[in-house]
Amino acid sequence: MDILKYYLPLSWFKGNPLDLPKSIVFFKYNLIFNYFVGLFLQFNMIDDPLEAFSDVTFETLLTLIFIFTLLSLNASMAWFIQVGSAILVGKNVVACIALPILAWVTVSESLISYIFLALLVCWELLFLSYIFKQVLGINRFASLIIGVVYFIVTYLGVFGINVLLAL
Repeated sequence: MDILKYYLPLSWFKGNPLDLPKSIVFFKYNLIFNYFVGLFLQFNMIDDPLEAFSDVTFETLLTLIFIFTLLSLNASMAWFIQVGSAILVGKNVVACIALPILAWVTVSESLISYIFLALLVCWELLFLSYIFKQVLGINRFASLIIGVVYFIVTYLGVFGINVLLAL
């Protein structure tokens, strides 16, 4: 896990994912970690384990499809592993910080806990936008728009898939 030290600064808006070392094993570990942390979070928010499992599975697939599509349209598929790892590491950092905050929200339901949770969502949006800016070579506003589109595709996409499956 020595490679993690190269990817962590991206969560604090430092570095470029295209300059980071490529490791398929690191990508797989991050994907598995992201999946199980997401599953843990969903199990604690949703009563139905099957729904939690499907939500996390669809969210993971939509994340990978979004990265794949974005890089394909930009003719940058050579960096899929680095960009995917960068996004997953950042999401994993946010998820690990969110765990105690979600416990706090569940126990206390205080306004401050919800504010911290909202700040984490904003942080995730901003670091994803930072990664898209670095990878695509676009301005901040355009990268923020792509970050919002990412949120819509992955998180609202899961909701849409669940609605379609319920029909």
